[in-house]
Amino acid sequence: MSDITAEQVKELRELTGVGMMDCKRALEETGGDVEKAVELLRQKGIASVAKRAGRVANQGLVDSYIHFNNTVGVLVEVNCETDFVANTDEFRRLAKDVALHIASPAAPRWLSREDVPAEVLGYHRNLYEAQAQGSGKPEHVIRRIVEGKLEAFHKENVLLEQPFVRDDTKTIRQLLDEVSAKVGEKVAVRRFVRYKLGEELD
Repeated sequence: MSDITAEQVKELRELTGVGMMDCKRALEETGGDVEKAVELLRQKGIASVAKRAGRVANQGLVDSYIHFNNTVGVLVEVNCETDFVANTDEFRRLAKDVALHIASPAAPRWLSREDVPAEVLGYHRNLYEAQAQGSGKPEHVIRRIVEGKLEAFHKENVLLEQPFVRDDTKTIRQLLDEVSAKVGEKVAVRRFVRYKLGEELD
C-alpha cells in the first residue's frame, strides 16, 4: 500500500466534500488512486442513502427563483435533518438548482408519482389504450405500449422523475440522492409551487 499524502486527502475532500478520515480510508483502499477513491466514496454514499430514507427531515429552507423576464416564479421547500446541513453551501446550491429546474420549460406539475391524481392517470391510461387499440397489435403488446407511455408521462410531469436541466444524465431524484450521500443526511423536496404569468394554478 502506498503512503497517502495530505495533498491527496485534501484533493479528494475538495472533489467529494467527504470527511478527511473517510477520504484517507478510501485512498488507502484504492492504493492512492484518486479517481478510484472518488468512485468508491460515491458508491458507498449512494448505498447509504437508502438507509436514511426512513429518517425524519424537518429542517431545511424555502428557496425561490424568478426568471429574468419576470414571467415565471418558483417557491420550493427542500428538507434535511439538521440546520447545520441546511446552512451548507452544498445544500443551498441544491435548493437553487431545484428551483431553477422547476422554473425551466420542464415545468413539473407534481412532486412524485403518488401525487398524480387517480383521475388524471385514468384519463391518460384510457387515452393510450384507445390509441394502441387502433394499431391492431396483440393485447399483451398493447399493455406494454400503454405502460411505456404512462412511464413517459411520469418522466415528463413528475419532478423527481425528470432529467435535471443542468445535467440530463441524472434525474432530480438522483441529484437529491447524491447530495444526501455527500452531507450524510436525508434530503428531500417537500413541496413547490410554480407561477407563470397568465396561467391558472392546478
